[in-house]
Amino acid sequence: MSLLEARKLSVSIGSVVVAENLDWSLETGEIWGLLGRNGVGKTTLMQTLAGIRPADSGEILLDGQPLSALTRRQVARKLGMLTQHTRYAFDASCLETALVGRHPHLSAWARERREDRAMAHQALTEMGLAELAERSCMELSGGETRRLGLATVLVQNPEIFLLDEPVNHLDPANQVEMLDVIYRRAWRQQRAVMMSLHDVNLTTCYCTHLLMLFGDGQWLAGPSQQLLNADNLSRLYQCQVRLVDDGQQQVFAVAASKSGII
Repeated sequence: MSLLEARKLSVSIGSVVVAENLDWSLETGEIWGLLGRNGVGKTTLMQTLAGIRPADSGEILLDGQPLSALTRRQVARKLGMLTQHTRYAFDASCLETALVGRHPHLSAWARERREDRAMAHQALTEMGLAELAERSCMELSGGETRRLGLATVLVQNPEIFLLDEPVNHLDPANQVEMLDVIYRRAWRQQRAVMMSLHDVNLTTCYCTHLLMLFGDGQWLAGPSQQLLNADNLSRLYQCQVRLVDDGQQQVFAVAASKSGII
């Protein structure tokens, strides 16, 4: 049984058809990359899969149960989502903020236990924020705020991670460190991940599978080795993408157009 499954799912936002008749499933240990141009609806699809937005038609199953039949607490115990933009409305320390991830697992009015606080400290350490545990979440840089957002989802410890552009605001070194943490969770703890990324070459390193959104409801889904090629990527981004192979590593690069440049 799949952890998360979409059956004949159709999703749109305004006049944009995000996906039509999407048949897709997420299994334990898989890391899916969600790719597509800006405005194609990657965030909308993720919100729909998380049960935050309604679908036009079709069905979403979480552990074999209709997502629509579950309470938000039941969903949050199994599925954690990192939204595209992390903002904090209330002042709290980084440790207190990370502990919010334990709330779906606590009964009403219960306080966090020693084990919960240990999980929060561990997540902050994994995200390189251990020394900022007592700093206000309102005083963080964009990159630090992003890492704190993922730390909170790590503390939630769901079976399924839906991560919307998890490495935005991060420099290349921090991108790799963050994705290494996600990779270890998927493989060592047998979690499942879907994440939207703009850097195709990061997907070659970390994603076992891809879901490509082409616009007008068209999509492709399958193993990365089958879908990652210059033809698919050129179609996806509507520009020429070529494969560069130096004998040690294969990367994809945009063949820049110089038309109109004097």
